[in-house]
Amino acid sequence: MSDKIVCRPLAPARWADAARVFQGCGDARGCWCAFWRRPRREFRAGWGAGNRAFFRHLVEKGMPAGIVAYRGREPVGWCGVAPRSDLPRLARSRVLAPVDAAPVWSINCFIVAREHRRRGLMRALIEGAVEYAAKSGAPAVEAYPFDPRRKMMSGELFVGLLPAFLDQGFAEVARRSPIRPIVRRKI
Repeated sequence: MSDKIVCRPLAPARWADAARVFQGCGDARGCWCAFWRRPRREFRAGWGAGNRAFFRHLVEKGMPAGIVAYRGREPVGWCGVAPRSDLPRLARSRVLAPVDAAPVWSINCFIVAREHRRRGLMRALIEGAVEYAAKSGAPAVEAYPFDPRRKMMSGELFVGLLPAFLDQGFAEVARRSPIRPIVRRKI
């Protein structure tokens, strides 16, 4: 099998591939990248099938949601990336509130199939997300990774780790929490 990673925007024709990645990951199969898009009450009530239906509806409407990574023909990863304005819970966060009024896109989630972890896939997903945002007209891409100053719990890894973003040309633009910087890369 090829080690080359190719990232493609999620579209209705790729739904089954994204679903395969989500289904193979514990919390992802309950969240369905709805955490940043839905009010807390709706998100919790929709855990599982409800969030999946919500997310699938977004995809079928053609809303930007993210990219699917492939190794050969096999879907191996997911990166949520969309206009920040499509992720209302970010705006309500004290730690992750907007830095300015720029119409940035936000990388909000990573999922890597278990058998493909620890192989550098996060960096390929970051690059794929930046390329997708650029082709969609974004002036910059933001992310909200953890700065790993301690051993990270698996649930914290979904937003990515700071070193991977710095390696891909992102720069810190704000830090309102010791472990949650806001990083940005201009396009």
